[in-house]
Amino acid sequence: MNWRADELLARLASLPVPGSRSAPAGPQAAIRLRGDHDLNPVFDPALYDPGRPLRDAAVLVPIVDRPEGLTVLLTRRSPHLPDHAGQISFPGGGIDPGDADAEAAALRETEEEIGLARRHVTLIGRLDTYIVRTGFSVVPVVGLLRPPFDLRAEAGEVDEIFEVPLPFFLEPASRLLHSRMFRGAERFFYAYPYGDYYIWGATAGILSNLCDVLRETDLLES
Repeated sequence: MNWRADELLARLASLPVPGSRSAPAGPQAAIRLRGDHDLNPVFDPALYDPGRPLRDAAVLVPIVDRPEGLTVLLTRRSPHLPDHAGQISFPGGGIDPGDADAEAAALRETEEEIGLARRHVTLIGRLDTYIVRTGFSVVPVVGLLRPPFDLRAEAGEVDEIFEVPLPFFLEPASRLLHSRMFRGAERFFYAYPYGDYYIWGATAGILSNLCDVLRETDLLES
């Protein structure tokens, strides 16, 4: 399926207010909030990091309107960062007291991390809030980018900026269910291997939410 920018805008505008739609598939039924625990109901979000309250954060899900089709812009985090080092991610970070809302935080963090001026971003909606095991409650803000624009990776935070065609994520065969041992139990998670990039964790969970929104007609009726 090759979405156009106008179709993307229409679909997101037609959706109900984002909430807590659960994961569409997996070895166990998802419950409650969307997050790292989506495929693992036994992992209570309250136990992810006991004694540490969730910090509000926001990321930009940047969709680039290229002549050849829509792409998703992603980054590879620096291997020296304290959280999620070296992982593939969306630009974003914590919501600061000076940020008016999640959208303002996502735009600010994006400009700081990859040098993308906010004038190049048309905000078109939110996905569901995503709870991350490391202690963040993340609001994914979808933005449409129309070239030309300049990018600059922030040294020490971002190692690489790259794009993946949106149809790759929409192809069901691209999403794999992987697992690893965590705290003595097998933890399941989605992954999107793409060339040399291994996209997993919260980023893969948010991408799955985006694909749910674009593929599932029943979401329009929920």
